[in-house]
Amino acid sequence: MSAEQRKAAAAALRASTPPVVAELGELFAQAGHELALVGGPVRDVFLGGRPKDLDLTTDAAPERVLEITRKWADKTWTVGIEFGTVGLRKRDEIFEITTYRSEAYDRTSRKPDVKYGTSLVADLGRRDFTVNAMAARLPAFELVDPFGGLAALKDKVIRTPGRPEDSFSDDPLRILRAARFAARLGFTVAGEVQAAMGAMAARLSIVSAERITDELTKLMLTAAPEPGIDLLVRTGVADRVLPELPAMRMEVDEHHRHKDVYTHSLIVLRQAIDLEPRYGLEPDLVLRLAAILHDIGKPRTRELLPGGKVAFYHHEVVGAKLARKRLTALRFPNDVIAAVSRLVELHLRFHGYGDGEWTDSAVRRYVRDAGPLLSRLHALTRADCTTRNARKAARLAASYDALEARIAVLREQEELDAIRPELDGGAIMRILGLKPGPLVGKAWNFLLELRLSEGMVGTERATQELLRWAAGEGLEPASGDPAADGPGPDDAAPGGGPADSR
Repeated sequence: MSAEQRKAAAAALRASTPPVVAELGELFAQAGHELALVGGPVRDVFLGGRPKDLDLTTDAAPERVLEITRKWADKTWTVGIEFGTVGLRKRDEIFEITTYRSEAYDRTSRKPDVKYGTSLVADLGRRDFTVNAMAARLPAFELVDPFGGLAALKDKVIRTPGRPEDSFSDDPLRILRAARFAARLGFTVAGEVQAAMGAMAARLSIVSAERITDELTKLMLTAAPEPGIDLLVRTGVADRVLPELPAMRMEVDEHHRHKDVYTHSLIVLRQAIDLEPRYGLEPDLVLRLAAILHDIGKPRTRELLPGGKVAFYHHEVVGAKLARKRLTALRFPNDVIAAVSRLVELHLRFHGYGDGEWTDSAVRRYVRDAGPLLSRLHALTRADCTTRNARKAARLAASYDALEARIAVLREQEELDAIRPELDGGAIMRILGLKPGPLVGKAWNFLLELRLSEGMVGTERATQELLRWAAGEGLEPASGDPAADGPGPDDAAPGGGPADSR
């Protein structure tokens, strides 16, 4: 790099960072220590953006960092000090300062053995990829790029500062990070790095499920995760972390043909992401996971039929169980696991109603079954249409438009998002003379079916139907005239299902 290019780089870095960065650099220089802006902040400047995170590195030990910044910083914290990192805030800016270090995993350890260093270049050499192995020495913002990070940015390629095998051995999570950065930046991954990803994939066994899940989550929430996912599948890494994905690459023989389930799932993911703004969901981890996993039950349910046809009966049910099992093993949050598996289970529900006009009862049941996942189910169902037949695609889209319109109409007429019987548990017990127990729940479910089938019928009709049901069950109603008495105002409180039967 010429002197003019270095001068231009320094000017760009200075212009893209807040003034307190140079101020902090002056503080460390006066204390006799080095300080450099490092990694992502430097990379992002040369990608045309402004750094969101202010990561710095220094030759000062953590305790010395605290001494230097004690009077200058508005606040400091030491949560990551065991790994050489000190956090601090100055006005509105947050900094993380990490001491030069070299860290490597023991062959069976999940935690790095941190050792401090004295060289900025050596510190950059232990970083994951060359695009993240650049630094700007402060306070002059002198660019330090010993491993060709700028060239990699220009070529749009992911490389490692040293041998990729050594990098992935030091921190196996970098195998997943390569896919994430490729997806996030729209870069390709160098051939030798891809080869090392596959060769070193078994090394991921020493990494905790939580760290793997965090990296997969970051990948899924990029603007275009599909290339990163495909890279994991092609290199064999997915066999270690999400084996259900490569399993969808089912062989299709000359006699029995079906849609390429794996490619279809990638397209569904893309289309689901494109639909997120329409439903106010962007970016949405639950929807994206459901999109890529919605057909993972197909390999288990593939059935060859006469005439070259293939069936996947109940693959949505099998897929929901597989999704729950895999996401649980990866230790995703319980609410994410429940929502994703439920969407996988429901993703064919729309098609189960056929092409005829939807009845009010069918619409209520669809909304009731989806619950708070309705918007996501809308997006997933629409995204699941990947046919190249324009007429068929238009027909499916029009049919779903009609369903959403029906939902909107019913939502204005009824409490469609909180469908429940018009008699709650207290009213049921009073009318039938029951004590809390399973029979109350059974009666409540009967009234719920009435509500779903016929909508709001009024408390008098609901009471009559309840008595008719009770007679069929051999139950004697309470003495007096329960229909006349009717439920009290407290019986119709919101969410009034029987507590013992929910």
